[in-house]
Amino acid sequence: MAEKSSNDIPRAIREQYEKGRVNLERQSYDYAIAIFNQVLQKEPGFYECREALRATQFKKAGTGTTFFKKAFGTVSNSPMLAKGQMVLRNHPAEAMHIAEQILNGDPNNGSAHKLLAEAALVAGFPKTAVLSLELAFKNSPRDRDVAAKLATALSQIGQHDRAERILVELQQNNPGDPDIAQALKDFAARRTMSEGGYEALADGQGSYRDILRNKDEAVSLEQEKREVKTEDVVERLIHEYELRLPNEPGNFKLLRSLAELYAQKKDFDRSLEYYDRMRQTDGVSDPTLEKSISETTVRKFDHLLTQLDAQAPDSAEQAARLQAEKQAYVLAECKARADNYPTDLAIRFELGERYFEAGKLAEAIAEFQKAQNNPHKRIAALTYLGRCFAQRRMFDLAARTYQNAIKEKVVFDEEKKELIYLLGCALEQMGKADQAIEQFKIIYETDIGYKDVAAKVDAYYAAQ
Repeated sequence: MAEKSSNDIPRAIREQYEKGRVNLERQSYDYAIAIFNQVLQKEPGFYECREALRATQFKKAGTGTTFFKKAFGTVSNSPMLAKGQMVLRNHPAEAMHIAEQILNGDPNNGSAHKLLAEAALVAGFPKTAVLSLELAFKNSPRDRDVAAKLATALSQIGQHDRAERILVELQQNNPGDPDIAQALKDFAARRTMSEGGYEALADGQGSYRDILRNKDEAVSLEQEKREVKTEDVVERLIHEYELRLPNEPGNFKLLRSLAELYAQKKDFDRSLEYYDRMRQTDGVSDPTLEKSISETTVRKFDHLLTQLDAQAPDSAEQAARLQAEKQAYVLAECKARADNYPTDLAIRFELGERYFEAGKLAEAIAEFQKAQNNPHKRIAALTYLGRCFAQRRMFDLAARTYQNAIKEKVVFDEEKKELIYLLGCALEQMGKADQAIEQFKIIYETDIGYKDVAAKVDAYYAAQ
């Protein structure tokens, strides 16, 4: 199947769609939704209708209780989602219809958007998949599955630059994940085949001359891909890209490359100018772009610190001021991202870390309590919670938190070792020396060199 425009739709169905548009303009949202759903049941690949339905669902959601809610009640999400998953592979159009039923009452439902996107990909509707994946990705930018599917769908509709940015960001957040590394390699290979003319060659429509005539461009590409570039290469690439920019003002890859090259030159202000230009051109919130801006700004602060004259009488004062400004920026930037993506628990965890570093323990506790619901961040969040309680001298709460985390750690790794050590310290502060030493002895048996464990255990036995 393939997605269709209004020109590809039978006249009778197109007229029905136009009737839905009229009701949308009249703000008769319930009737517009009913009509659009009927159209999509007949033509699930009608993308313009899907866009219109989504817009109507959001408009309806902002108007409060409606006739449909009163007459038919709200959709029970869990059974509907389960049903959608059951029919997904063999009947993707039905699964999409089920997802839309949920979205009619809750257009921000992440599970429904994931179901719809997966069904759309099975059905061969990548634009439809992107429509839902963009919303899911905005709410959970660090969701590995959503990000990977969005990159796949964007690549299928020709948005290669954005797809690559998402995959690169995903790899940075999951550096040890072999599946993501392989996906990025596969994407690069497909892109090379597509953009380099090899697919046309395989089809008998191209020639090796077409491929080789851009040899200079290939050299530039190879130099661009280097992790570390020499100063002369950086200057040459900047000159080349800035000459291209007036003719390609919307080329995001070009803008990002310039921003990264200026950052390598330590011209951070110019780098941030290009990142800001990307943000203004894009007009939408892109978490990968926001992170790049944040990282570049932090690098600017670090660079300014290295430029201070250590012999100057006020150097310590200047360093303290820059460190305070850096910490304030990092905290404010992370808080803004948490506000933009309130359901992203990974960002909540990061915000908790920032509050902890700033000594704002009450705020840190609140964020770590939310973040512990993320299975990938749960143990780390519990560890930080215990440390927050300990710093507030709530040692009983700290000990209980560490114990809960230890119960969930099956493998005796560095993280578990740290938890056992912190538990011992909390028990020590509570005056429970015998219980504390039992924790230190657990570590002593496997790693005598861990922190001051040897001194604590040796002192205990020496006192016997």
